[in-house]
Amino acid sequence: MLDLVKEETERIDSRFLEPACGSGNFIAQILRRKLAAVELKYGKSDFERRHYALLALMCIYGIELLPDNIAECRANALEIFAEYIKLNETDDLYRAASHVLSQNVVNGDALTMRAQDGQPITFAEWGYLGKGKYQRRDFRFDTLTGSSAFSAEDSLFAHLGKHEIFTPTKTYPPMSVSELAAAARGDSPVEGA
Repeated sequence: MLDLVKEETERIDSRFLEPACGSGNFIAQILRRKLAAVELKYGKSDFERRHYALLALMCIYGIELLPDNIAECRANALEIFAEYIKLNETDDLYRAASHVLSQNVVNGDALTMRAQDGQPITFAEWGYLGKGKYQRRDFRFDTLTGSSAFSAEDSLFAHLGKHEIFTPTKTYPPMSVSELAAAARGDSPVEGA
């Protein structure tokens, strides 16, 4: 199936959502393809390789109803990432990746667009600014999926530009890998900013 969108799976910054991700079978394969693209493009520079590998991970999202599947999906993706970079659990990049997965792979229902706690599902959009800095903006899943209805030609909202529809619910200051790792530990000021 992934070969049907082969070019997108090989783009480091292409975003994928698996709305019923289970233990992460598709997510694992997408991540492997993205990491192969990272290796091809940035394999000669350890700094770039590490940072673009994290960006590849940041662009993969999942929703799953069962908490044990969520834990397994996150663990599987983290293992693939850690093996590629050759990380251990004490490395800031490992903890940063763990934090990203905690934000990108959520326990919820894609049909109701609600998280397990009943709140609307919110996803973090991550961007790489270069020089080791990442930008996070949060968006509500229901707003993002509703945008396709807004863009229909005869829609009341057809005149709206994307910038008016895709307004983040929260924007964070640029963060480094060590700041993302601190957010994973819960001792970062950026987590509640």
